[in-house]
Amino acid sequence: MTGLKQEFDTAIAQLTAEGAPYEIVTAADGTRSYSSAPANLAEALGVARNHGDREFLIYEGERRSFNQLMDEADALAAALQAAGITKGDRVALAMRNYPEWMSAFIACVSIGAVVVPVNSWGRPDEIAYTVEDAQARLVICDQQRYDGVAQRMAQQGIRMLLARPADSNHADNLASFVAGYSGKRPEQVAIDGDDTALIMYTSGTSGKPKGAVSTHRAVCQAIYNMECAAIAAAMTNGELITRMLEAGNEPTSLLAVPLFHVSGCHAQFLANLRGGRRIVMMYKWDVERALRYIEEERVTGIAAAPAMVLDLLESDDFEKTDTSSLFSVGIGGAATPPRVGALLREKVPTNFSGTGYGMTETNAQGASLTGKAFQERAGTAGFPHPIVDLRICDEQGDELPQGETGEIWLRSPANIREYWNRPEANAAEFRDGWLKTGDIGYVDEEGFLYLADRAKDMIIRGGENIYPIEIENQLLEHPAIKEVVAIGLPHERLGEEVAVVAHLHAGASLSEEELVEYARSHLAGYKVPSRVFFAEEPLPRNATNKILKRDIKAALLAS
Repeated sequence: MTGLKQEFDTAIAQLTAEGAPYEIVTAADGTRSYSSAPANLAEALGVARNHGDREFLIYEGERRSFNQLMDEADALAAALQAAGITKGDRVALAMRNYPEWMSAFIACVSIGAVVVPVNSWGRPDEIAYTVEDAQARLVICDQQRYDGVAQRMAQQGIRMLLARPADSNHADNLASFVAGYSGKRPEQVAIDGDDTALIMYTSGTSGKPKGAVSTHRAVCQAIYNMECAAIAAAMTNGELITRMLEAGNEPTSLLAVPLFHVSGCHAQFLANLRGGRRIVMMYKWDVERALRYIEEERVTGIAAAPAMVLDLLESDDFEKTDTSSLFSVGIGGAATPPRVGALLREKVPTNFSGTGYGMTETNAQGASLTGKAFQERAGTAGFPHPIVDLRICDEQGDELPQGETGEIWLRSPANIREYWNRPEANAAEFRDGWLKTGDIGYVDEEGFLYLADRAKDMIIRGGENIYPIEIENQLLEHPAIKEVVAIGLPHERLGEEVAVVAHLHAGASLSEEELVEYARSHLAGYKVPSRVFFAEEPLPRNATNKILKRDIKAALLAS
């Protein structure tokens, strides 16, 4: 066992021992949980009041303190109760990143209503599908989403409230709905840890999105686990933390990912609200604006998908911008390409950055590592979290020996309870408390988790299993390639052949022959692409910046 793992295990043992702040207890079935975690989200988020009038949220020139956001949430909660929204009712949030998204989330969970975050990147029919599938009674939305689905919602008797309408006299204006409740608080509601808190829909990159049902307990365990992991990371990176403190910048996160996803909602919004840290929130990702915020607001941390981090670090404006406050870059949503680590070492030499592995179905919990471990163990997703059981299984669900590659199965109190109204999916993907993740990986002899790829993305060429991410990460090292995807296309003799679609940096040039020769010099022969396509436009991505391989493959097959 390396010193890195020993340090981490020692820190976790101190934090989770009997009587310690993050004491862990073990149930009869062997699952572990934090005994002191909040009982429900109303309790978990109520601690934001402790931060009082300190600044919490900066958005497009607007500034809110912790108290102001909580007051807005209280007024909305009281108004919702007056309008007949009760415990268990589903309330859909269908808007881009707005302060109203945050206040609505707090308001709903505080009265026992169930939050249904809607992918605001979706087409009107996709948004309507989520609202209808969840059987929501109310939709709180922005103008664009309202315009797309209002008529359909009206036909079904689903009420809509409009945040920041183009016409302030709009009949469904959210501000008017709340106006008479300023300064009021909602009636208290008894909320049990097993009550449903959240139905968060999966990204839908491989089919219709499924509603992932989380209890209050699951989300609270997830938040508490993030806090424990953060403290353990600080304990094992004393020198880096000292440097950060000596710089004197107020901890400030740039929220550049959607709130409707676990990385934006849980890991940033909820974690910072409880932790007393400022958030600078972006309406949507824009690298030039992100750099400006970093400089103007002295942003200390950003968490984003690898593609966004590459956008930031490779931007021509990065060197022209004062990014000296930037200390932490969290990378999630996909395995971290080696190029990201190399650029971080070059452009943010003193950084407390990290990565992790989690998914909607685990409320973002799984594994993580930060600081020295991230810098020294490139390619790993980290150590499994202290309340997470992880095993690698074959196609039959039998556990494989350590070091072998297979499907990742997870068990944790942060896991979702079920998929909403999907009995077949529940039967297929849950077994005795374990979740089949659909991700492929392995755990090495020291306990580090490594991700290979999504099971559905694996290419089988002549009987050989090929993980596209290995090809993609290697090709990203080529200076001309900005982004690339590897997919399997049908082949009469081999079953599938390797194809790549590459989008180049502006002004760069690369021929098919040059790309293949580069691949041949760095990859095993059977992994070298036999078909190469160049995309003039950036590759299509979903709201969480994951490349839509399904769409790319469908387009190639149709051409």
